[in-house]
Amino acid sequence: MKLLVVEDEDHLRDLIERAMSEEGYIVEAVGDGDEAAYRLEEFDYDAIVLDWMLPGRSGFDVCKDLREREDWTPVLMLTARDAIEDRVQGLDAGADDYLVKPFSFSELSARIRALTRRGAKPRPVTLEVGTISLDPATRAVQVDGDPATLTPKEFALLEYLMRHPDEVLSRTTLLEHVWDFAYDGASNVVDVYIGYLRKKLDDEGARIESVRGAGYRLKA
Repeated sequence: MKLLVVEDEDHLRDLIERAMSEEGYIVEAVGDGDEAAYRLEEFDYDAIVLDWMLPGRSGFDVCKDLREREDWTPVLMLTARDAIEDRVQGLDAGADDYLVKPFSFSELSARIRALTRRGAKPRPVTLEVGTISLDPATRAVQVDGDPATLTPKEFALLEYLMRHPDEVLSRTTLLEHVWDFAYDGASNVVDVYIGYLRKKLDDEGARIESVRGAGYRLKA
């Protein structure tokens, strides 16, 4: 299997390249984001080990660009940043996993094996259903190319519907996933928020369809 390692620290890059080669991978190693971006446009890899902080283009930008052109090669992000918001940002950029420095090479190898077992399945950064697009990272929603302003609960409801297009979702399912199991508010809260969403999506049932006695379905 072919692996791209992107790490600007020479000694660490050499160690990763040697360790992964000993595991049987064909390894290409580069030290900056611009070179990584070029190689990812020109060549195919089975997995990518990508440092966050790089000369030139950052690992965050390299990963985001990769996903925006619908390349789903598994990405393991390396970072010296252990703050939760930094890890969240990397995952929202499209990374499949992250590893905080310093790390053991046995763990690095195990994580790469786990990623390559999954394969390059589509994991789009932005959700798109019909003419609706939703970016979970920036919490931006567009309908027919125009921005829509949603409350946090409306956003959560739309995101769940968009992750299950053309599926009939019961009110109970929506309540459990968008609110929670312990919700004890009004029993018609799902219907109320579906109504709010339809108004903001300029939708009279054309997009979010009511399925009598069953629930709701976002039509793709």
